[in-house]
Amino acid sequence: MNLNNSWQKVLKPEINKNYFVELMAKINQFYDEKREYIFPEKSKLFNAFNLCLFEEIKVVILGQDPYPTKGHAHGLCFSVESNVSPLPKSLNNIFKEIESDLSIPFPENGNLERWANQGVLLLNSVLTVENGQADSHKGMGWEQFTDAVIELISQKKENVVFILWGSKALSKSILIDEKKHLILSSVHPSPLSAYRGFFGCKHFSKTNEYLVYKGSKTIDW
Repeated sequence: MNLNNSWQKVLKPEINKNYFVELMAKINQFYDEKREYIFPEKSKLFNAFNLCLFEEIKVVILGQDPYPTKGHAHGLCFSVESNVSPLPKSLNNIFKEIESDLSIPFPENGNLERWANQGVLLLNSVLTVENGQADSHKGMGWEQFTDAVIELISQKKENVVFILWGSKALSKSILIDEKKHLILSSVHPSPLSAYRGFFGCKHFSKTNEYLVYKGSKTIDW
């Protein structure tokens, strides 16, 4: 597995379970048979973990599954490769809210690796997808794995900000100990719902205020 030692150590009991061994066998078969049509590319499958070590997590942002468009997904929820233009509409709305909340202008591109490098785990519930077919790998076992990741973070860490956008992400709140962590929730940043509470949620400033209160370094959004 292309997964760093930090996470392998924490997730060892989970990745040794039968369901996960079977899931990885199936995913590897997909990559072998139709490499050009499975996203993200295999080397970037665990990017969210490899760019944000377990010990460094300050914030968790939950997404659904990778962008089903070739060249977009690279293992981080909501993020796209640096050369992608125009930006996906949800990501564009995220940058709009950051600009409104913190007066930070739009970045040069939609690559969020800079967030991951500061301790933001950009975790999709499902880590793979087929070309042009959103939710195509739903129910294969990824959800069990990522739920376990959320529970481990909740159990083993303290003072993490969990950002849950949309009903699917919000359903994961039952996995999080609110006595130890901060949960920020709103509707999804999709154009279909952003106007109903995502715009104006101020999750980025609220995250930094909480981190300061808990003695942590803020995130440069």
